Amino acid sequence: MAVRPGSPVKRENTVTRSTSAPNSENAIVRYVRDSRAELSKVTWPTREEGIRLTVVVLIVTFVAAIFLFSFDSLFSYLVTLFLQIF
Repeated sequence: MAVRPGSPVKRENTVTRSTSAPNSENAIVRYVRDSRAELSKVTWPTREEGIRLTVVVLIVTFVAAIFLFSFDSLFSYLVTLFLQIF
């Protein structure tokens, strides 16, 4: 019987599996080592950049808090006024 090219052929399982762990290195150790390697590739900001960016975040947070407080107070007043009318 001839086998056509491209047709599926049943193959014998030739892979041998060992009972020991496939990798002698602990997964946690490998994770920590890889994480440290990736962190060494990071371009960290300078101290001045870090301080400047922190100040920007604090200012934006403060402005957003004032904005939300203002609208919350306005809507609370309007709801109270509406409920007093009806």
